[in-house]
Amino acid sequence: MAGRTGRRPGDTSTRDQILAAAREAFAEKGYDGASIRGIAAGAGVDPALVHHYFGTKDKLFLAGMNVPIDLDALVKQVLGAPRDEVGVRLVRAMVGVWDSPAGASAVAVLRSAMSNVEIARMMREFIVSQLLSRVIAGLGIDRAEAPLRTALVLSQVVGVAVTRHVLHLDPIASIDAEQLVAAIGPTVQRYLTGDVLPPR
Repeated sequence: MAGRTGRRPGDTSTRDQILAAAREAFAEKGYDGASIRGIAAGAGVDPALVHHYFGTKDKLFLAGMNVPIDLDALVKQVLGAPRDEVGVRLVRAMVGVWDSPAGASAVAVLRSAMSNVEIARMMREFIVSQLLSRVIAGLGIDRAEAPLRTALVLSQVVGVAVTRHVLHLDPIASIDAEQLVAAIGPTVQRYLTGDVLPPR
């Protein structure tokens, strides 16, 4: 009898089964609680097959949410800036994602998060652990300060997305992207590296 290869007939159906299992696992357990092994078990495939199709958990999450973002490239782009320009670079990158044709999927997930607790948890965990925590770590920020700084940055970045693409509140909704970056970037920079903690 031939050994199990981990593959199932029909690549498209197998990929879809993995995505369905991933959406269910992320919804039930959140981003941090879901695992590749658990998702593979839910889809009835070998974990190696999940890696074959999607690579990493973050790429699987983005595929499951239908958000086509290259997260590694985005983090590299942001951290490639001088330290005092990382905030502007981060805002520019995020506004670029929200404003792009591909950003429509991200906005759809954001809308869902407004009314669905589980999707909100998934989105929060993903953005914090896979984007903002990597930026904070790349800046060498004290781990004790990281939670507050991360939450402040998240409030600004998500707030802009909600104002611009969900509420469509002018002038934020219609302002030029670079004007928005110029207005918001310094605030995010202060949240990342400036004085935001109360005096001891």
